[in-house]
Amino acid sequence: MFSEYDPKDDKLYQIMDNNGKVIKPKEMPEIEKDDIVKAYKNMLFSRTADLMAVSYQRQGRMFTYPPNNGQEAISVAAGLLMRENDWLVPAFRELAAWLAKGVTLKEVFLYYIGYEEGNTFRNAKNVLPFCVPISSQLPHAAGIGYSIKFQGKDEVVFAFVGDGGTSEGDFSEALNFAAVWKVPVIFIVQNNQYAISVPVKRQTNSINLAIKSYAFGLKGIKVDGNDFFAMYSAIKNAMDYTREGNGPVLIEALTYRKGAHTTSDDPSIYRTKEEEEKWEKTDPIKRLKKYMDSKKLWNEDEEKLIEQFKNEIDRQFTEAENFGAYPLEDVFKFTHVEMPEELKRQKMEYEKFLQWKEVRK
Repeated sequence: MFSEYDPKDDKLYQIMDNNGKVIKPKEMPEIEKDDIVKAYKNMLFSRTADLMAVSYQRQGRMFTYPPNNGQEAISVAAGLLMRENDWLVPAFRELAAWLAKGVTLKEVFLYYIGYEEGNTFRNAKNVLPFCVPISSQLPHAAGIGYSIKFQGKDEVVFAFVGDGGTSEGDFSEALNFAAVWKVPVIFIVQNNQYAISVPVKRQTNSINLAIKSYAFGLKGIKVDGNDFFAMYSAIKNAMDYTREGNGPVLIEALTYRKGAHTTSDDPSIYRTKEEEEKWEKTDPIKRLKKYMDSKKLWNEDEEKLIEQFKNEIDRQFTEAENFGAYPLEDVFKFTHVEMPEELKRQKMEYEKFLQWKEVRK
């Protein structure tokens, strides 16, 4: 696969077209029909939760939120393939992958309401916290990969970043070390065309982002990120390749952020309706649905299913919203295993300040 779709040739790895038709049957991955239906449901649930999260934020019930709308195929494909002991090193736009690893929506909502508790992921194994500083999670992914290799474990690290993250030094450092050490890390670049308002063409002069793999001596491939089957196949091949000790893989997943960068952003300022309409034709959920319809794999009442999803999402949000008072110590205790003296001093000063405020009432 990596030789046939060499990033130097700027070829796009695609299996299914925008109408849900399989155009490369020989590339079609071995995947059970039930798993295809499951993938569709996961994508639908993720988008429903995402749209409701934006609504909660607009109502003033949650802080700034980064929409995932339009990028669901990437996280869902990764989520289906990740095993319990594999590592997820996310950025902040991998909702479906978090859910697949066992993170609850309640925890996601808690995080965006402001609770540190939302970043603990009590029932999700080997998941790092949400990472807002761009690309800073990638050296950690390389380090985890080194640990896996050193201990002789059968694990793979899934590290996510956006297209803008490829301009950061941490991106280059992580790929360099991962390649030198030949560690089992899959770097997935969600190329959604914009780093906030900055388009890809102003991020790099390279013909694509996958070709950056050449600089560090690892395999790379450019994939249609809105084609579920292509993403599933590419990730599966990358997993097999890296688990055999061949080193890391860089996947550029070509997609489109249908919503704003975050709920504090207005994309109408920097992109056109014509561009949005063009990318709408590539929508990952619509494409997979057309495929399932053509194969008669789908016979559920979708409106009823979405209503069930909404009820469950609202239930978990209500639990998060009524979580209780924010514990003062949470401001200080989550950075270190043992709170250092400096933070203890700051905590004491803040407690004194709160006592002073109470007295002055």
